[in-house]
Amino acid sequence: MESGMPLSGGQRALIRESWQRLSGSPEQHGLVLFSRLFDLDPDLLPLFQYNCKQFASPQECLSAPEFLDHIRKVMLVIDAAVSHMENLSCLEEYLCNLGKKHQAVGVKVESFSTVGESLLYMLEKCLGAAFSPEVQEAWSKLYNAVVKAMQRGWETLPEGD
Repeated sequence: MESGMPLSGGQRALIRESWQRLSGSPEQHGLVLFSRLFDLDPDLLPLFQYNCKQFASPQECLSAPEFLDHIRKVMLVIDAAVSHMENLSCLEEYLCNLGKKHQAVGVKVESFSTVGESLLYMLEKCLGAAFSPEVQEAWSKLYNAVVKAMQRGWETLPEGD
């Protein structure tokens, strides 16, 4: 991460260890994350359209092959953030562009707090007793750093575009 990143060595170790526990089934864990996301904010469902097809329900969306591909991509971004925690700035351009793409399809910056809640929910459900307050704090800090980089993608676009 950038030099100002408040993750301690212990927090980085907690993130790596917890992520390693989940590495066997990223799609399954991503389904938990997105199921929770749609529970918390059903208004996000219409943002997911493939071939101009609108999903009638979260369940329909969560079982669509195109959406499963999206889940795999999200889990890869999380994996990249975990792998590059010490130097997240190397992902800066990628994350900034990812922010621009999300803005272009109608995602609001505020929705990322709901995604963060959903990520923590997934970690808690999938890690069980290993999800301690220290693990939660470490993941929150990492997620917030990723979101800040993505938000810079919003800020680089002129108003009204």
